[in-house]
Amino acid sequence: MQIKLLVEGGAMKPGPALSQQLGPMGVNVGKVITRVNEVTQGFKGLKVPVELEVDPSTKDFEIKVFSPPVSELLKKELGLEKGSGEQEKTKVANASIEQIISVSKTKFPNLLCKNLKLAVKTVTGTCGSLGILVENKNPKEVEEEIEAGKYDKEILEEITETPSEKKQSLAKYFAVIKDAQEKKKAAEVAAAAAAEAEKEAAAKAVAETGAKTTDATKTAETAKVAEVKK
Repeated sequence: MQIKLLVEGGAMKPGPALSQQLGPMGVNVGKVITRVNEVTQGFKGLKVPVELEVDPSTKDFEIKVFSPPVSELLKKELGLEKGSGEQEKTKVANASIEQIISVSKTKFPNLLCKNLKLAVKTVTGTCGSLGILVENKNPKEVEEEIEAGKYDKEILEEITETPSEKKQSLAKYFAVIKDAQEKKKAAEVAAAAAAEAEKEAAAKAVAETGAKTTDATKTAETAKVAEVKK
């Protein structure tokens, strides 16, 4: 029986889903978890695809570990907790081509790419969905540059270390982008708060006008009744 899982490297915990699958077969769940954590220890902090091959008759099992998804590898490489929820609007990092090559080399054995250059292009494409810039640019633009051969030297030599000067330059560029994003977000929040306050004020004004109209009507009716009694 084959069971596919996505676990946190070195930190898999017991769960009802796994117990429901292994329990009826008499397989020791605790032993499986311990083994999985041992073989995924090198991927701490990452989500790792794991495949269990279980033999119900003997209770034996084999574990196959695959490299984490590209998105997880990129987040680890760039020190990100998560990607952008608004990738077109908000950028979360600025990667160097060397960092992209590093992730590509790790993931290459599990990608359907015939060479590293195509793997680099694939990983660059994933940056777009996470809100990550590459070399100060939109990932789509960098994909075109990869195709045109701009980074052939770095890819051919499998360069994975970003020069310190380049790191500083990328960080400086992204700091400007991040500052602009934060200012824009603050302005949007302020505008939304102002709009909400205006809406509440308008509603209050309508309510007060209604109350005054009701009071005026009651006063007029009271005066009319008093006049009739006279």
